[in-house]
Amino acid sequence: MEKYRAIPPGYMTVGELAKKMGATVRTLQYYDKENLLKPSAVSEGGRRLYTDKDMINLHQILSLKSLGFSLEDIRGRLISLDTPDDVATALAGQAADIEKQIRVLSETLADIRALRQEVLQMQTVDFKRYAAIITNLQMKNEQYHLIKYLDDKMLEHCSSAFDKDSAAEIIETYSRLSRQAAEYRTSGVAPGSEKGMKFAEEFWSMIEKFTGGDTSLLPKLIEVEALAEAEQAKGGGDFSSQSQTAANRFIGSSLEAYFKKRGIDPFNINSDKGEKK
Repeated sequence: MEKYRAIPPGYMTVGELAKKMGATVRTLQYYDKENLLKPSAVSEGGRRLYTDKDMINLHQILSLKSLGFSLEDIRGRLISLDTPDDVATALAGQAADIEKQIRVLSETLADIRALRQEVLQMQTVDFKRYAAIITNLQMKNEQYHLIKYLDDKMLEHCSSAFDKDSAAEIIETYSRLSRQAAEYRTSGVAPGSEKGMKFAEEFWSMIEKFTGGDTSLLPKLIEVEALAEAEQAKGGGDFSSQSQTAANRFIGSSLEAYFKKRGIDPFNINSDKGEKK
């Protein structure tokens, strides 16, 4: 590292660099101590001197720091800036990191807004339900809004019977079958047809898996679905809510036909009438 009696052209002091980049002198001194950003030169009086290249390196560091990377992570991600390709690669990496962070922040913002809406509709402070809503939002469960209608027994069942993976499987199955039901309803598939029966069998199997055979949960599931439809109707009914309503119509009709054909009493599946024939 060269030493200069005076500050030569093309160099700036630590204070000047800090001011240009919106950092503090203490921060730059710390980066020097940690060998993250060393000055290109030092004056005879011991003043750290930096170049424009150092400023670009500092930009890399500050950008990565703002994205939550630790100093160790940053140290491993810094790219030398000796050629145009080096500079372009460094900028491309920063852009990719920022784009990823934007996606994360956008999703977090959407979750916060969704939770706020649920809190206002619930009109009660219930952190257990708040936590369940947040978990389902993070799992991308489109039916997260149903949680506010669950009673304590149903909420406890969901919490104790499923871990993250099994809950995700149920959610994925329900979403897939709901989309299929909406398509069948729109295309005119008869609930009692072979397609309808096959659909109902899979849907009922999913419900049995969800309830674990506890038929006392079924009335609450029906009630929750009714409350959700009422909520959607009150909201004016956008395309997604209309699609879900169509799906629910087909699901109800196909299950009714399925139970009748198989001789199943869904509320008493252990009775003689409830045994599959």
